[in-house]
Amino acid sequence: MVQGERLWRRLMELGEVGKQPGGGVTRLSFTAEERQAKDLVASYMREAGLSVHEDAAGNLIGRKEGMNREAPVVLVGSHLDSVYNGGRFDGPLGVLAGIEVVQVMNEQGVKTHHPIEVVAFTDEEGARFRFGMIGSRAMAGTLLSEALDYRDANGVSIAEAMSQTGVDPRRLHEAARKRGTVKAYVELHIEQGRVLEEAGLSVGIVTGIAGLIWVKLTIEGKAEHAGATPMSLRRDPMAAAAQIIAVIEEEARRTGTTVGTVGQLHVFPGGINVIPERVEFVLDLRDLKAEVRDQVWETIAARAQAIAKERNVRLTTEQLQDMPPVLCSDVVKQAAERACKQLGYPLFWLPSGAAHDGVQLAPLCPIGMIFVRSRDGVSHSPAEWSTKDDCAAGAAILYHTVYQLAQEE
Repeated sequence: MVQGERLWRRLMELGEVGKQPGGGVTRLSFTAEERQAKDLVASYMREAGLSVHEDAAGNLIGRKEGMNREAPVVLVGSHLDSVYNGGRFDGPLGVLAGIEVVQVMNEQGVKTHHPIEVVAFTDEEGARFRFGMIGSRAMAGTLLSEALDYRDANGVSIAEAMSQTGVDPRRLHEAARKRGTVKAYVELHIEQGRVLEEAGLSVGIVTGIAGLIWVKLTIEGKAEHAGATPMSLRRDPMAAAAQIIAVIEEEARRTGTTVGTVGQLHVFPGGINVIPERVEFVLDLRDLKAEVRDQVWETIAARAQAIAKERNVRLTTEQLQDMPPVLCSDVVKQAAERACKQLGYPLFWLPSGAAHDGVQLAPLCPIGMIFVRSRDGVSHSPAEWSTKDDCAAGAAILYHTVYQLAQEE
């Protein structure tokens, strides 16, 4: 029943907002590009027959009323912000597929017991401030005021960026939903890995979302001339960083389930012929079991301090984020399973290594996800791609999943 062509056209149109010269997409939170994307998606919501508003955290919400207006709402959606030079599908697919679901319902005159809301959450990625899931944290009532002090590369805080774009940080508490007001949250998302592709499948049902920690490591040494300082006399933080990054890879590999990544590194002062004075990098560490992830971090931290001591440099660490693993709800998984059977898709279960807004919403309501195949497993890149047919398949399963959840009292 879903219109794959309409969904695809909107995906391609939205992908032009924030498009970079190399073909990637950059839409950071609280920027003109994000505003343009929100306005475009709001127009799609209105075309779908939804009432549209933004809550106190800047979450864009389109609502389809239920026969019982007071019944708990079924939430469906994702996010519109991107990483730097990212792709067209990560986030937008879930939002636009959610709109497609309710638009088809309205076109077919389908009524549901529960209201349905399509939500585009504010700043899921955390690319600008190195602190993400702002909108879903606010909706869950867990966004702490001190988090608004995080700053971007230009020194602008989250609170300041909000104020500059018309979001009042003093009113964020108004975005919080009470327990019992949300029946379930469902998100369609690209897999961002190669599991479905290797299995030759278009879609899969997510079992759980891996927990992550982000830790900033700062190593301080001594800036000296690169040519005039013998190797034996150096206090080189970059050499220590390289050694620690190798330890991260070694310890993450050891468990067979943990993944560790250093995707951001800064060297100061940054001269070709200067031994660095300071190096900063951020570790992203994930596992489906919190105890495994935490043990890996403890081992990395201990070995890193030993390296710093041996090289006579100073190492400090600062935890930026800690998100526990979350299992998807049986209620949502079973609805997705029935949808797959109804449409004739093979049942396939897989975990999510990437974090999603559902992690934040899990204390508020049952959550679940449906994955769509990613070509070559590529994501967070201009090469990110899922086919038109796979996106339509995911949207069809999402339709029947949401319909079941919204009909059952």
